[in-house]
Amino acid sequence: MKILVSACLLGLACRYDGKPSFNEDLFSLIKNHELVPVCPEQLGGLTTPRNPNEILNGKVLEKNGKDNSKPYIRGAKETLHIAKLLKCDFAILKERSPSCGSTMIYDGTFTSTKVPGNGITAQLLKENGFIVLSEGNLDAISALLNKK
Repeated sequence: MKILVSACLLGLACRYDGKPSFNEDLFSLIKNHELVPVCPEQLGGLTTPRNPNEILNGKVLEKNGKDNSKPYIRGAKETLHIAKLLKCDFAILKERSPSCGSTMIYDGTFTSTKVPGNGITAQLLKENGFIVLSEGNLDAISALLNKK
């Protein structure tokens, strides 16, 4: 199977703070599956490190109010292009990210308050028929891998 994966989960230091979020369980999938690492924020032209961003009223904003919606949308479109081009079977993305969150994101107040919702990239992938799971949903990932 070919799986689109948030690059930070595979050990690449591309998160907003310049650190990885390495997930050994996901990395171990490389033994039997093809993993396609992506960082939508970098694909959208944002630097690493970068200021934290959160979604508020449909816009992706830095704490200082700067609107970064355009690079987040550009990165989402590039990620979708890669997923289609490489015929990825599904995606595993970093939860809570304004790009990659697939069930939970921060609420836009920069107080670490989480709310149900999708990041920009996760939403676009879902709208285009991709199954999007988070790194914390290992049971669903295993079930999907065993189903195919």
